Amino acid sequence: MKEKLIQKAQELRQHGFTTGEIADELNVSMDTARWLTLQKPAEEKPEAPTDFAINWKSIGGNSARLRYVSSALSDMTLAYGEAEVVCGIAVSGIPFATMMADILEDMTGFETSLAIFHPQKHRKADDETDDEGTISTNFGTVEGKKVVIVDDVTTSGKTAKEVIHTVRDLGGEPLCVAVLIDKAGLSEIEGVPIESLIKVSRI
Repeated sequence: MKEKLIQKAQELRQHGFTTGEIADELNVSMDTARWLTLQKPAEEKPEAPTDFAINWKSIGGNSARLRYVSSALSDMTLAYGEAEVVCGIAVSGIPFATMMADILEDMTGFETSLAIFHPQKHRKADDETDDEGTISTNFGTVEGKKVVIVDDVTTSGKTAKEVIHTVRDLGGEPLCVAVLIDKAGLSEIEGVPIESLIKVSRI
């Protein structure tokens, strides 16, 4: 498994993916993605960061299963009020957010828009910068809206924190963060609750 991850990470790097994009594609932390891309077969290897690699291709590769999962996530968000916008974090949060906007509109009877957030780690090669990401202007606006933030996996909570700051800076109100898998074990970020279908815990 580890060798396959190393190979995949290095292939993605050769195709021009940033460390952040590799981390998202493999559902690992930024530290793990960095470690995977630096491995050389003939060298003595430093110890890998403690992490879990998540593969949810059995869900993402099937539109019916993706819709079922999105429906469950949508149901969980209703405890925090009726969202006017569902904001998907690029790349892997977008399919869930797209379906959730449609499902929540059916559930509540209120129009629900789709917004897309591009994290800083996808926009710059320098992973250490403190700049935050941005909301795409090609989709719905979060200005003055009640917003549900959606991603596939929470690893550290850094990206969710970026979105929360951006939504608030634009005058929106983040209701909650909904994720498929929570690797961070957080109950809230910046006062915004996190809901997940699956929590991963180290024993």
